[in-house]
Amino acid sequence: MSRGLKIVTIGGGSSYTPELIEGFINYYSELPVREIWLVDIEAGKQKLEIVGNLARRMIEKAGLPIEIHLTLDRKKALEGADYVTTQLRVGQLAARALDEKIPLKHGVIGQETNGPGGLFKAFRTIPVILEIAREMEKVCPDAWLINFTNPAGMVTEAVLRHTSIKVIGLCNVPIGMERGVADLMKVDPSRVRIDFAGLNHMVYGLDVFVDGVSVKDQVIERITDPEKAITMKNIHAMGWEPEFLRALNLFPCPYHNYYYKTGDVLAQELKDAEKGETRAEVVQRLEEGLFELYQNEELATKPPQLEERGGAYYSEAAVRLIYSIYTDKRDIQAVNTINHGAIEGIPYGSAVEVSCVITKDGPKPINVGKLPIAVRGLIQQIKSFERVAIDAAISGDYDNALLAMTINPLVPSDRVAKLILDEMLEAHKSFLPQFFDKKEESLS
Repeated sequence: MSRGLKIVTIGGGSSYTPELIEGFINYYSELPVREIWLVDIEAGKQKLEIVGNLARRMIEKAGLPIEIHLTLDRKKALEGADYVTTQLRVGQLAARALDEKIPLKHGVIGQETNGPGGLFKAFRTIPVILEIAREMEKVCPDAWLINFTNPAGMVTEAVLRHTSIKVIGLCNVPIGMERGVADLMKVDPSRVRIDFAGLNHMVYGLDVFVDGVSVKDQVIERITDPEKAITMKNIHAMGWEPEFLRALNLFPCPYHNYYYKTGDVLAQELKDAEKGETRAEVVQRLEEGLFELYQNEELATKPPQLEERGGAYYSEAAVRLIYSIYTDKRDIQAVNTINHGAIEGIPYGSAVEVSCVITKDGPKPINVGKLPIAVRGLIQQIKSFERVAIDAAISGDYDNALLAMTINPLVPSDRVAKLILDEMLEAHKSFLPQFFDKKEESLS
């Protein structure tokens, strides 16, 4: 591809975009990007222009011949694309705030990608992503879709099952866990490898290596200390009971707090909400500060404050993945891809998050076989929830939506599920035509 690569980023007005631009700058000598198209919708036009101007200054400072295009015309941007990245948020942060606050009113964890919040983010997002994928089928059928949009596992599975597009889901949790281990063990991250298996935000480290030698026991021992817990900006570090982790004998991801420490997390979230510090409210304030920084015409680099936003290592993960496909590198990365039997007990055509060999033909999952009995049931339960949730997101079927809500392990009963479902459907009505247009049709 001597002509250079065309990259399209949908949700280009996101505060994460400077991360991505930095990644393409760093990899330019090996990844010849010719043009980057940043795409957004009318409501995001102002942010798109602010971020786009910063992107241009970053490229100019780097002295690279990469063209930055800003547009609200998605189809035009997609024509001839080689790689399409998605980092969109339907309903923006106001919708996230509702996802967090409404469940809390009913004594249930409110979180962006877990429980009722994750379900409704899927309901709002999956139809939009499928629309993008169908446009890609027409104008850039050979392009790779690299999806960073949450809930990444469900979004990836929806595209896998309902379109012909080549899709890979990406999350910064695995790379963040590897970086966390590097810090714990005081080694360079290049020396760390973790064998990952599970689902998005439900992934475990089956083993942890430094220079090819297992250090899992040392890591498990160290992360029992809350001061050394490996977590993320959006999840409070709480530490683990040493006996529990030793018996589990796996390296949990930060999101396992929601399932193994449900009561503790809920209590913390309720305290935060009382102080006006739900994660959505914190992020809204962070975003305001970031966009003020981005408007500074002297700024031509990614500001360090962006790491507080929670997207640390995103650009590295995304650009590294694109680079490995482009060069047929055959290195090992953890991504969301089709299971194809890699994890026994998960449907063949479902998305899993697993260590893969990355080739020019995409990720080749490393066979895991049966997961340890202690975690197999939880992962299967979450996958059941995801499958039902995806079907409900596409069909707009109320009963299936209630079923998905009820079988989620963070929701205590069908009665509570129905209360939350009804309130959240009403709150997000403008972003859920599949549920409401259908009702109106049946009444006419």
